[in-house]
Amino acid sequence: MNFYPHKPYNALPLLPPKKDIETSTLLKKTVAAGRALAELKGLGKTIPNQEMLLNTIVLQEAQSSSEIENIITTTDALFRALTTKTSQVDAATKEVLRYREALSETYATLKKRRLLTTNLFIKIYQTIKENSAGIRNVPGTVIKNIRTGEVIYTPPEGEHIIRDKLKNLEDYIHEDNAVDPLIKLAVIHYQFEAIHPFTDGNGRTGRILNILFLVMKDLLDFPVLYLSKHIIENKNDYYRLLGNVTAKRDWEPWILFMLEAIEQTSIHTREKIISIRELIEETLTFAKKRLPSRVYSKELMELLFHQPYTKVQFLVDAGIAERKTAAEYLKELEKIDVLKSKKMGKENIYLNVKLVKLLSK
Repeated sequence: MNFYPHKPYNALPLLPPKKDIETSTLLKKTVAAGRALAELKGLGKTIPNQEMLLNTIVLQEAQSSSEIENIITTTDALFRALTTKTSQVDAATKEVLRYREALSETYATLKKRRLLTTNLFIKIYQTIKENSAGIRNVPGTVIKNIRTGEVIYTPPEGEHIIRDKLKNLEDYIHEDNAVDPLIKLAVIHYQFEAIHPFTDGNGRTGRILNILFLVMKDLLDFPVLYLSKHIIENKNDYYRLLGNVTAKRDWEPWILFMLEAIEQTSIHTREKIISIRELIEETLTFAKKRLPSRVYSKELMELLFHQPYTKVQFLVDAGIAERKTAAEYLKELEKIDVLKSKKMGKENIYLNVKLVKLLSK
């Protein structure tokens, strides 16, 4: 089957791959990756409020996944954006926040109906791009080498062809076969990126599908795997190995790359969650000793870890205190160096310094 970079790849082979992809090398690697993922899943259950993970680990996944597409924002800008009005947030940061929104919304949908469908793919894309567009229906989409401008891939063209290939992908996702789910994830990710069903946002949509697939297969309870960290650190290999599957049907190195990404990011995410949990306990103990008894409460301290920045309104909304008292509580926390205030427009926001430092590593 011939592949030509300048011609629409309408002959993209359907799934499953014709060659046996469960080699001994890959099966051995799935054991290590699966073990690391299982340990992460188990640890996630020990976090008292999993919303905190959505505002920390998941937000970092959104940032790194967007950075792969050269959408750059800072960790600080992201965390501050959680406390401010949308009108005050720059375009890149808004786009990263929409990634988090897409992941959060479709995770909720998946928990109710455990299916990954073309309609769900479209919903992810529309949320990320904040538009109502659907499957590509005009010709002319090409993938270029960013540095040289050379066309390296032309995805399938024709909406009916794209939809047929997506239907085949859906069938493969839900097919109850004996293929290891982590190997299957790598195949699914390649196929989605090769179909390239949208005019933009395909990479980010595909990386959200990775996480949702793990949830669907009960390998994760919560979409907390920081998978894009490995991809951004090995971006050249990621694109090279994707391309080699297209050009040479060279599956093993690509799948091995994805298994390594799952293993390493499971370990990294697990270590980060452990560090967050330890910091919560350390801060609770410290604050209990240093704060006036009228100020300290476990609910207040845990609220400081829901996200790295807080403000008076958050305490009010949580039912911890009225505005005037809430402001006093935050000032007391600043006095003992748990928080640091920053002026944002007309109000103060308060930074959980140690949490931001931990998340920025």
